[in-house]
Amino acid sequence: MIRATIQLCTFNRARLLRRVLDACFEQTLAPELYEVVLVDDGSSDETPAVIEAAKSRATCAFTVVRQANAGLARARNAGIARASGARLIFIDDDTLPIPSFVAEHLRSHERFPDAIVRGAVVNARSFEKLPLPVWTLRNYSGNYFWTSNVSVPLAALRGLGGFTESFREYGWEDIELGLRLRFAGTRSTFNKRALVFHYKPRPRASNVEGMVRQARAQGRTAAQLHALHPHWRVVLATGDDPLHRTLHRFARALGLPRVLAGIVGDRSADRALSSRALVAARALAREAYYEELDLAPRR
Repeated sequence: MIRATIQLCTFNRARLLRRVLDACFEQTLAPELYEVVLVDDGSSDETPAVIEAAKSRATCAFTVVRQANAGLARARNAGIARASGARLIFIDDDTLPIPSFVAEHLRSHERFPDAIVRGAVVNARSFEKLPLPVWTLRNYSGNYFWTSNVSVPLAALRGLGGFTESFREYGWEDIELGLRLRFAGTRSTFNKRALVFHYKPRPRASNVEGMVRQARAQGRTAAQLHALHPHWRVVLATGDDPLHRTLHRFARALGLPRVLAGIVGDRSADRALSSRALVAARALAREAYYEELDLAPRR
């Protein structure tokens, strides 16, 4: 009997995926008690070759779903449709679970059978040199349901219809499902021993354009989330309120993005960002996020 399904989606992260899959296969739980379901969301890099090689190393049942690129919400639903474990454990393709990861999720579900179990996420600059597998408040997240590391009864997910597939761009699709689980009365608990390492390298100058694009996409999906759930929890999570919008609108009118771009400097070079330039890059992305929030109602 399969007790748990590890479900992850991937898109053009072949370099990380091999290590993540190996960690999924190296769990302390007996291999006949869990499975891995991977959805390849239209990768165009070496991901198919990495997946084929992983099939020969899999110690547990390993299912692969391939689809044209459609975004995380649709990819997650494709994974949910193929899952057979009573508990579905979500991770991302840049998160590395420790060996006791699945066992710890199931241990929490034994205590709270109908609950969401949130696992610990510890940021790591590299998968080659990992920090100690110890969660502290430095890595705290207030998210109720965050697919970097969370598990939930499969029946509860299917009962709510899974993820909302109108979320096609980056951001908020897991928070939206978490809201529906919360409104349905699903309890949430935290297990700091169900731990993953989240790959978070220090951004470089060549990453800044991607940071800004991602922030714009997140602004558009934040507006989408607010339209679906005009609730105070969404306002707090997204910062989509009149005060923040006005402050950032004023900052943009004064030319702050231009100043920030000057501090960041050349974004085409693969060079390290100074601490000052990194702060400026993150602020530049934040202004892009709020600009998209302002544009969203006009669309």
